[in-house]
Amino acid sequence: MKNRTTQLIYQTAYCTLGVVGIAASLGFFEHVFRWDFYIMYTNLSNYFCIFVMFAELIQTARKKENSYVTVSPALKFIGMLGILLTFLVFNILLANVTGRNPAENFKIASVLAHVVLPIMYTLDWFLFYERGKTKLFYPFVSVLFPIAYLGYVFIHAAAHSFDSTITNYLGTDPLIYPYFFLNPDRVGNMGVLKWCVILTAIFAVGGLLFVGIDKLFGRRNK
Repeated sequence: MKNRTTQLIYQTAYCTLGVVGIAASLGFFEHVFRWDFYIMYTNLSNYFCIFVMFAELIQTARKKENSYVTVSPALKFIGMLGILLTFLVFNILLANVTGRNPAENFKIASVLAHVVLPIMYTLDWFLFYERGKTKLFYPFVSVLFPIAYLGYVFIHAAAHSFDSTITNYLGTDPLIYPYFFLNPDRVGNMGVLKWCVILTAIFAVGGLLFVGIDKLFGRRNK
């Protein structure tokens, strides 16, 4: 869709929900300060996408004519794969993990960050970016995002002397290992490596699938 008005409405809605999501990730609606917000992949991937969408909104507000969104297609693609990983990992692996209070899944922060914003961001790519323009190297560059996050987690753990007694704000998991599949105390060192390889491979394959979809729709449009 090239329609500027439609883009403005959609991007404004996303950015508004994104700001609400950021506030929720900091504990605003629970009247606490989520001091562990900075270590969660969910939050970091959402912050990245919100930044990209604000850039889109600014571009759309400035242009005078109907046209496709052209804000950094590479960053848009990286954000899309990153936020879809958030969507899939949470809803498949984490939402019903043993020991998690099911009520946590229905809080504003969880619903926005794990469902609403990922779906809206992906739809934005499908609806407002021109098809047939995605480059083959995008998925491989995108893999650097989760790999960088993994490096960040373990550097953060080292900075905290790998102290698992420091827990998150809920007191349910170690601060240094925000997800069970990154916790060697639960799945072992080889288990962590296995999960990292599996999730990275899924990330790359998913990226190639989106490239294929993009090329297919690009040919149809022509």
